[in-house]
Amino acid sequence: MAMQEPATRPANPRFSSGPCAKPPTFELNKLADAALGRSHRAAIGKAKLKAAIEGTREVLGIPADYRIGIVPASDTGAVEMALWSLLGARGVEMLAWESFGKGWVTDVVKQLKLDAVVREAEYGQLPDLSAVDFANDVVFTWNGTTSGVRVPNGDWIPADREGLTICDATSAAFAMDLPWDKLDVTTFSWQKVLGGEAAHGMLILSPRAVERLESYTPAWPLPKIFRLTKGGKLIEGIFSGATINTPSMLCVEDYLFALDWARSVGGLQGLIARADANARAVWDFCDTRDWIDNLAEDPATRSNTSVCLKFTDPAIADPAAFSKAVVKRLDDLGVAYDIGAYRDAPAGLRIWCGGTVETSDVEALMPWIEWAYQAELEAQKQAA
Repeated sequence: MAMQEPATRPANPRFSSGPCAKPPTFELNKLADAALGRSHRAAIGKAKLKAAIEGTREVLGIPADYRIGIVPASDTGAVEMALWSLLGARGVEMLAWESFGKGWVTDVVKQLKLDAVVREAEYGQLPDLSAVDFANDVVFTWNGTTSGVRVPNGDWIPADREGLTICDATSAAFAMDLPWDKLDVTTFSWQKVLGGEAAHGMLILSPRAVERLESYTPAWPLPKIFRLTKGGKLIEGIFSGATINTPSMLCVEDYLFALDWARSVGGLQGLIARADANARAVWDFCDTRDWIDNLAEDPATRSNTSVCLKFTDPAIADPAAFSKAVVKRLDDLGVAYDIGAYRDAPAGLRIWCGGTVETSDVEALMPWIEWAYQAELEAQKQAA
């Protein structure tokens, strides 16, 4: 007998892992004060860019002596700037357990041609963090956006490390506690946890990272868009709002709105609580079903933002085709958009649970996933 469709639908079916859902109170008219048609170098533009930088510092609790810059090309641009500008001064260790981390390995090994130590793990797992040698520079993602696996904390990073830590935190910032004293370079993009618009990245540098920039010149040429120093000194303007290239002032206004919304829900701790509640709704559902499970094998490493799931029913003959069919059913009905696993990840689902998503919507989604699973399983039987 076919299972009946659930009675309740998510009020907002947007569960994409980037660009992510806008804050619940978002309306286009909230951006009416954007400095459109004005130079980002005019007083009004500079003031808004500085407000974005200092708002980031305030909400995330970033130390006063850390530099924060708005850079081009989203999180990718910020990570690439760090890799090309800082690496090569000492040995490098690359940690990867999902597609974006593996992409940074490719850049460092094949493009920069550094003889890096590469520590990889399969989707659902972490590499052995205790084996990392912090005499080297260490590059890693805090949260694997495409695997749903995060590092549990910063305890594995020593305070007296010799090398720098370079952390891609794009799906972690504003949803997880980041130990700033353990992170020398941190990057993220506006399009993730705060539901901002795409194309802008954030680059956060510790004093140790600044010291490296001012004392080390890479062996390779740097494109203008990557240059953080001039004459051996940090270009301070980048970290006060004088961006390398022209930013979208509409996107800046949108980010300022998102920061105000973050303050309204309790700042960082409020955002973490919202993400935790969203993820818990998914985890609790999976814990009571024997046909679906979290891709992260260790509960301590489960992401509270990019929650990745796998179908475990042995009756499913083709997991990839089955997952795509489930995703299509929910998309066609307007119940859930963009919840398929990332193209390089194992077949399954990926549900964004960051703070801009309402827990009531996640709770409403879960019975629909069960309905789509059963409907597709029945269709598979009928086709056999």
